[in-house]
Amino acid sequence: MTILSNGHLWKHTEFIKNENYSFDRTKILDSLSTKEIDEAYSSISKWEGYSITPLLELNKLSKDLKINKIFYKDESKRFNLKSFKALGGAYAVEKVSRGNKDIIVSTATAGNHGRSVAWGAKRLGLKCKIFISEFVSDARGEAMADLGADVVKVNGNYEKSLIECIKQSTNNNWQIVQDVAWKDYMTVPKYTMAGYTVMMKEIVDQIKNDQITHIILQAGVGGMAGAMVAGVARYLNNVPEIIVVEPDSAACVMESIKSGKIEKIDIKRESLMGGMSCGEVSLVPWKILKNSVKYCISLPDDDIAKTMKFLGNGNFSNEKIIAGENSAPGVISLITMCEDEKIKENLKFNKDSNILLIGCEGDTDQAMYQKLINQ
Repeated sequence: MTILSNGHLWKHTEFIKNENYSFDRTKILDSLSTKEIDEAYSSISKWEGYSITPLLELNKLSKDLKINKIFYKDESKRFNLKSFKALGGAYAVEKVSRGNKDIIVSTATAGNHGRSVAWGAKRLGLKCKIFISEFVSDARGEAMADLGADVVKVNGNYEKSLIECIKQSTNNNWQIVQDVAWKDYMTVPKYTMAGYTVMMKEIVDQIKNDQITHIILQAGVGGMAGAMVAGVARYLNNVPEIIVVEPDSAACVMESIKSGKIEKIDIKRESLMGGMSCGEVSLVPWKILKNSVKYCISLPDDDIAKTMKFLGNGNFSNEKIIAGENSAPGVISLITMCEDEKIKENLKFNKDSNILLIGCEGDTDQAMYQKLINQ
């Protein structure tokens, strides 16, 4: 038990090793090519307001866990959208529009992807339709509407909102800009993922002489995780140990890796990690993740609020970090893996380790953020 535990162990539900692990750069970059990755960086880095987001060090946490360095990519500073998703949806809108001002773009979202699509449409002068589930907060819906989007709330979960988006978009000839792929819909999600790889390009430029030994990646449908693995294949000379973390109520990547094929999860309860509460891994990232992820870990919601509060209070670093509920899982999974001596030894978390975490969002829902940190 560490001093961080405040009287109880940090919790994970399940931890597995991928028995089919094999990191193959060529196969990864066949799924998301070097050309696609480089084009995304070339375009996004020229956008008005673009700046590299901070790569912080959780120096207090690394000291407690006896790890050399813990890097935290702080995406709360990404444009004005406070999320890495600003890189993906907006870039995909740019790619599909090709300068055509007459198209209408549409998407289904749990929040951050929709804001990115809405922002991308606004910057190009396009109309935008966004479908959200009943579980998306009013604040997140209003944030998309404030960017000029027509927001439609659908009864049911994310999958129901996606079905409605596809139905209405097909009937009205709207251009769907989705971050999840399915049969005959692969190109646009690849644009979205290519946008996310900008993070890895920035990280490589920021770490200088330090070599990343481990990367912990959050997964919903797997888009960010797959993009970051492609970024590793494109930009890093070494191959870090790659670990995927998911809510235990929606561990679709873990279950798919167990069986070696895509498994659909029947979500019985919605997680606080709302952006990660997805029942099925997307086709494009699955091609990347199925062999290149070495370990998977699933978490309950128990430690989300506490972790957000610790980050915000400066318990883990010299900086006070505003981290949303989907930023916390990387930190939680690292702590709980270090508290399990067998896992810690197997993963070689030690004084030579340099671990990368992705702080994928800030307080994208300020009311929710305040509620959680004040529990």
